[in-house]
Amino acid sequence: MTRDVKETFRKTNGAPGPTGDRPPAPAVLAAKVRTLAPSMTRSMQRVAETVAGDPAGCAALTVTGLAELTGTSEATVVRTARLLGYPGYRDLRLALAGLAAQQQSGRAPAITTDIAVDDPIADVVAKLAYDEQQTLADTAAGLDTAQLDAAVTALAAAGRTDVYGVGASGLVAQDLTQKLLRIGLIAHAHGDPHLAVTNAVQLRAGDVAIAITHSGSTGDVIEPLRVAFERGATTVAITGRPDSPVTQYADHVLTTSTSRESELRPAAMSSRTSQLLVVDCLFVGVAQRTYESAAPALAASYEALAHRHRPRGGTQR
Repeated sequence: MTRDVKETFRKTNGAPGPTGDRPPAPAVLAAKVRTLAPSMTRSMQRVAETVAGDPAGCAALTVTGLAELTGTSEATVVRTARLLGYPGYRDLRLALAGLAAQQQSGRAPAITTDIAVDDPIADVVAKLAYDEQQTLADTAAGLDTAQLDAAVTALAAAGRTDVYGVGASGLVAQDLTQKLLRIGLIAHAHGDPHLAVTNAVQLRAGDVAIAITHSGSTGDVIEPLRVAFERGATTVAITGRPDSPVTQYADHVLTTSTSRESELRPAAMSSRTSQLLVVDCLFVGVAQRTYESAAPALAASYEALAHRHRPRGGTQR
């Protein structure tokens, strides 16, 4: 399948556009702002961060009022609403009102994720645990289940799966391939960019290529995905930037949460957490689809490794 044909397929067979099929629920709004804000213009970021920070106050504002509050224009407010998944500003106001009601009925978190150099270790544990939970919740809330289901379908039927990732994303790529191998599927993780490209050349229709990149702009990951895309393989991008360069070569895009980066907690840590959730969702979905062959394969692998988990020095009595 050529690139032009595949791009036409993406536009006409359920791949979501900028606004998706329906407005996101109020609880998803904050997660979408965190995910999309880094790719917005500065004026749109001001609008998005303002509505997420004060949903109750913004819900009471007209489009003109919000534009004045954020020092932007009415057109910018409307564009921001649409990028966040709402048909218009009226729909965004309704979501803000719903989010404000949810916040008023609950209790604000008692901790933040800012970690100081002199924080006691107990505080570090509490802050990291809270941030990990928030990252997972945001990823789950923003994950397009239609795209996930399509990716699972392709993986379950794939003749071969290649996974590309470097750095922290490379560890996630290895985790996915190990899981797929345990249920009897053919999968390879490629951290070497040259090896990734030379292997991508061999992919064909019926194979799957997965690129894992938080930024969505890692050249060593984009290049093999592009080659796989042009060779006709089904391509999947797992990224924190849904409009990044890697997505132009992806049939299916799975978006991960984008958490705030700090000096003591680089983006690689939070991105890995959200990527692992997506990988686990992919694996469980594939295992469900291939259960008749996956279950015996898992049992065989457990049995093959069982002796390595027995105490040394002889048999147990």
